[in-house]
Amino acid sequence: MKSVFVFISAIMLLSLAALASASYVNITEPYRVTIMQNGSLYLGKVGPGQTFYVTISAATTNNTGAPVALGWDELFASSLPSGWLTQNSPLYGTYPSVKVTVAAQAPNGTYTFNLTAVNFGNYSKVGAIRMRAYVNVTPNVFNLSVSPSMISAGPGQPYPVYVTINNTGVSDSPFVITVHGLPGWNISKTVIALHSTVGQFAYPIYENEPNVYHMQVYVSSISSPLIYKQSNITLTTRATLASDYSALGQGTLIFPIVYAPAYSVMYIISLIARHV
Repeated sequence: MKSVFVFISAIMLLSLAALASASYVNITEPYRVTIMQNGSLYLGKVGPGQTFYVTISAATTNNTGAPVALGWDELFASSLPSGWLTQNSPLYGTYPSVKVTVAAQAPNGTYTFNLTAVNFGNYSKVGAIRMRAYVNVTPNVFNLSVSPSMISAGPGQPYPVYVTINNTGVSDSPFVITVHGLPGWNISKTVIALHSTVGQFAYPIYENEPNVYHMQVYVSSISSPLIYKQSNITLTTRATLASDYSALGQGTLIFPIVYAPAYSVMYIISLIARHV
């Protein structure tokens, strides 16, 4: 009985030693996690047509447990879904990064593909690590908020609305901000909210004719028109004493320079009135 116990204990110690000395992959993007051989990796959400990256650290340990600073020479993806594209990482980098682009018309759902970290020629005795990656394809990869929703400004006077984009996906693809419903408006702004971050962007809106305008601030991914959200706002354009004062702070004055101090006071009054 004692010999059986000793045998089992020896097997357990050998298994633990093998585990301790096994090579691994440290994922650094889209988030940090350590993966062992044949491990699984859920990447998160990505929209149709979007591009994302999986990045690893080249550092690992070899089969004796010794640290290897540049163990992984390349990271590549394989067995991708139909219509998807990939670009292997550059060779011998400190942080190998593979690029993956989702098919433009990919239906919603969970997709899988393989990732492999390679040590060419196994010169560092780390072999290769194979992983199974999962990603959820959906157009719902960001949240949108716009403030204020009610705007009052003088004719031709730009008023900034603040567009907040919470990028809940794994792609860093840019977003385009524009307005729908404002006559003759064709001004857009391209912005970047990195994956898993929140970005706020000022977007000035104006109209030359006095009226009440109901419109939508429209945000879409540059990668696909299927990825978009919109928020309703109202712009009331009318001439008031405050807006006339505020207009003095825009552009170049052509009146005599002696009036400049008065214009400055009027513009400050308009700023105070706007925030009261």
